[in-house]
Amino acid sequence: MKLNKKVLIKYTKPIGISIGGIFVIFLLFYASIYIGLWGKIPSKKSISEYKQSQATQILDRNNDLIGKLYIYDRQSIAYSDFPQYLLDALIATEDARFYKHNGIDNKSLLRVFFKTILLSDDSSGGGSTITLQLAKNLFGRDRSGAFGIVVNKIKESIVAKRIEKLYTKKEILTLYLNTVPFPDNTYGIESASEKFFNVHTKELSLIQAATLVGSLKANHSYNPRLFPERSKERRNVVLQQLVNYEYLTENEASNGKKADLTLDYQYYAPNQGLAPYFRAELKKQLDTILKLKKFRKPNGESYNLFHDGLKIYTTLDNSMQRYAEEAVREHMKSLQVQFETAYGQNAPWLKNKPAYLAAKKRLKKYKKLKSKGLTEKAIDDTLRKTYKTELFSWNEEDDNIKSLSTLDSLEYYSKFLNAGMLSLDPKSGEIRAYVGGIDYRFFQYDHVSQSKRQVGSTFKPIVYTAALENGMPPCSYFPIKAVTYTDVDNWTPTNSSETSADEENLNYSLEKALSNSINTIAVKVLYETGIETVIDQAHKMGIQSNIQHVPSIALGSANLNMIELAKAYTTYINESVPSTPVFITRIEDKNGNLIASFEDLNPKPSNEKAFDDSTRQVMLEFMKATVNEGTANRLRSKYQLENSIAGKTGTTQDNKDGWFVGITPKLLTITWVGNDNQQIGFSSTSIGQGANSALPIFAKYLQKLNNDSKYNPITRATFEEPSQEVLQSLDCELAKTDGFFKRLFKSDNDTKTFEKKKKKGIFSWLKKKDN
Repeated sequence: MKLNKKVLIKYTKPIGISIGGIFVIFLLFYASIYIGLWGKIPSKKSISEYKQSQATQILDRNNDLIGKLYIYDRQSIAYSDFPQYLLDALIATEDARFYKHNGIDNKSLLRVFFKTILLSDDSSGGGSTITLQLAKNLFGRDRSGAFGIVVNKIKESIVAKRIEKLYTKKEILTLYLNTVPFPDNTYGIESASEKFFNVHTKELSLIQAATLVGSLKANHSYNPRLFPERSKERRNVVLQQLVNYEYLTENEASNGKKADLTLDYQYYAPNQGLAPYFRAELKKQLDTILKLKKFRKPNGESYNLFHDGLKIYTTLDNSMQRYAEEAVREHMKSLQVQFETAYGQNAPWLKNKPAYLAAKKRLKKYKKLKSKGLTEKAIDDTLRKTYKTELFSWNEEDDNIKSLSTLDSLEYYSKFLNAGMLSLDPKSGEIRAYVGGIDYRFFQYDHVSQSKRQVGSTFKPIVYTAALENGMPPCSYFPIKAVTYTDVDNWTPTNSSETSADEENLNYSLEKALSNSINTIAVKVLYETGIETVIDQAHKMGIQSNIQHVPSIALGSANLNMIELAKAYTTYINESVPSTPVFITRIEDKNGNLIASFEDLNPKPSNEKAFDDSTRQVMLEFMKATVNEGTANRLRSKYQLENSIAGKTGTTQDNKDGWFVGITPKLLTITWVGNDNQQIGFSSTSIGQGANSALPIFAKYLQKLNNDSKYNPITRATFEEPSQEVLQSLDCELAKTDGFFKRLFKSDNDTKTFEKKKKKGIFSWLKKKDN
């Protein structure tokens, strides 16, 4: 018995000493972490003052989300916005004893310590509480060598205890749900709800909430977009946990498990989702606005768009934007087929064609290699090296990952037509839809705000407006016969179709000439009005670009921006006053405090009229005729649109650009179609004319608006009735044939000079006086 006691003492003493030593080592190890030898631990002050990066939200006119600007896609919401079943699902799945502990599960922490340190077993697992996870989400983890997992777990336990002392359980749940990472680089429940289900958190269903909570276990493996079946299985585990902890009945859970997993996935990344060109333009504007001293933070710092969680309220209408994007996509897909088929094997974008060779020399890569002194052969050899890349295609079923060279890519992308579209409220200038191109992922050049192209016949109304303002009667007649202008390099403007012998003696009224877009008469109207007068009129209507003092401006040779062209056309439906396009209505910080008001961002414009109201009414009648029986008649005949519409088609030289301006009483829409390489035009006028290339986008857009009853106030609006004076001034024949004696004594001389000085014009004596 004494022997056994001695043996027991012999073995017990060293075991006790070992345990004590381990305990001391653990205390020392813990103390070393606590005092920061393994890296700084956030203090109570830094935890209480912690501010996380939040995404800036871009909202439409109805406060619906358009997109975001962020490093981390995160938005914070209040505890009251969490559905109870979301909180129940989170607690049942992640931390069943959440309301009973102080943030630490000591059992789990000891398991990690002994398994990792003593047994060198990396499978010690988690067991983290919600508070521990929050500590990790807020402050991340450091690399601490072989003891990394233990060091980080202890750090998190210290931070967790501090969090529990500083915050209530409700506040901890709020912080957690606003910061926890979800799939697809999404942070916080609000961003996840909007991205995966297109609803706010408070609108989540039980099934949706269970799906998102289920993804927290492994946000890639249980990503419902990538792995729907796996996500569904995990969702059902969450539902069962709700049963296990008596939050749900078996019957409720069973019904939930049978439900399909249905996503309404939204792309909010800068190059994806709704209105990416609009958002890109908005960011440029905001970068400038937020640098201004009056829009800085109270401490004088500038707001950071990617971190400060601002709310940008815009004029865009999400539904109208979707209709616009759909209209562009539908038309451009079919037009591209027409475009390529018409050229066949003679396409100008094919290798070794002049347009292709010129485009090759404009490549940055080519210029860089050329600057190094490489020969053409050496440059071509470099540019022929292949690489894998994703290609744009209208056919979504194609495998778009291809191996090709820089030269192959140049040839491939040079064939694509691009488009631009702007739709706005002509009274307020507020932009409702904005499509800068066919796909922002592949074509980031914005054809609304960046591009300046020749505007073709869409400039003619400005010429006619200037003529009317300077006394030309609406029932003036001009011969359609071509004239050669000897002092403009013998320039002979012609019409899109040849003039027949019978038409040689035909004279058109201004209405007939504009509605049928007669080039020869537009130049003659410019001749009588004066180039300088027309340019002045354009500037009064809101065009800021420099316009060359040349006769060809009558046919739209001026390079203008779509936004300024839209501003000019608003005068025809805004009491003769140009409306400046408006993007932003106000800016708030993340707490709803006003940073910039509408008045701050959009100074009150001048109410000065660009022309007389009678001129406006006459011009509207001219452009209604364009739709009813002129170049835009297919809106009636083909698309069966019965709305009140005025408009103007436009086609530029060599069919490089197609334009259409669609005017309705409460909506102004401009569409453009062309190739980014201005050496490449349409093969024929029948395909490239604005009536075929650009007008259908407007037509499809308006059809979609017509089918949505909430836009009835726009689509069913009617134009003002012209005054009796205006109606009388338009009461004349549209066309006249020269009489016998005029034909008999008519000169065969079809040449004249086009004086380059400002002309008063033969009708100047009729010029109206200001009242």
